Amino acid sequence: MLAIGRGTVDRVCSTIVGPAESDVPPAVLVHGVLAWGDDETYGFGRQRPLGASRRLILMDRRGHGDSPDLDGAHRADYEVDAADIVELLGDGAHLVGHSYGAVAAMLAAVERPDLVRSLCLIQPGCLKVAESEPVVAENLARARASQVTLPPELTAEDYLRLITESVGMPPAEPTPKRLRAAATSMRERPCWDADIPLESLAAAPWPKLVVVGDWAGAPDEYKRLAGDPLTVTARVVADRIGGELLEVPGFYPHVQQPERVNEALEELWSRADAR
Repeated sequence: MLAIGRGTVDRVCSTIVGPAESDVPPAVLVHGVLAWGDDETYGFGRQRPLGASRRLILMDRRGHGDSPDLDGAHRADYEVDAADIVELLGDGAHLVGHSYGAVAAMLAAVERPDLVRSLCLIQPGCLKVAESEPVVAENLARARASQVTLPPELTAEDYLRLITESVGMPPAEPTPKRLRAAATSMRERPCWDADIPLESLAAAPWPKLVVVGDWAGAPDEYKRLAGDPLTVTARVVADRIGGELLEVPGFYPHVQQPERVNEALEELWSRADAR
């Protein structure tokens, strides 16, 4: 496998892994919150082995990794991310998104379905599409209220500690890159309220896969506040876009179960390439 290094498209940086030349389409992978493209703790660092046979583009969303901050009211915005993803798709690519990145990936796929070869969504954060479900509606009400009440004196280090300790998870190491991602999350445009035209994704001809964890081993509070609504949302999305639903053990599928998820991605990409 050849690690090509860093790449920049329209000021967005990516880690590029894989052969310099390949006869199969590349794959663009879009991380979620508190992460960056090749981050092994929350991002897609454990998907590097997939670069053995095709080019991987591990995107740093704006405000994360080596990409610049976003000017304006928000330091992250799923619509801006979607436009960046479209640029990274080039002449056509497979598309994978996790959490916040999955929301941006969905919007990019709606905008340019002709450039997408397959779509994989890992625990997408678009809770609004499943708001008719009571567990999701309760979570959304709580999220909307907490977003408004963030104290102005809260630091990125405080935020990083609070969002993990409050649900019984150990805090992530406050490295400069992690703290920058936390500061971005504090001022991100909430992806859970995004309007996603699922009917457009359902009409697209390429294969779709939705991956969700079974949340075994997660602290009870984390499962209640995040796992239950994300699980319901994943099932609603898979059903409404006509996608296959894959459940794997744990709560960070691509991090905790990289072999299982990588195998599913290889199968999805091969099936799409054969079309």
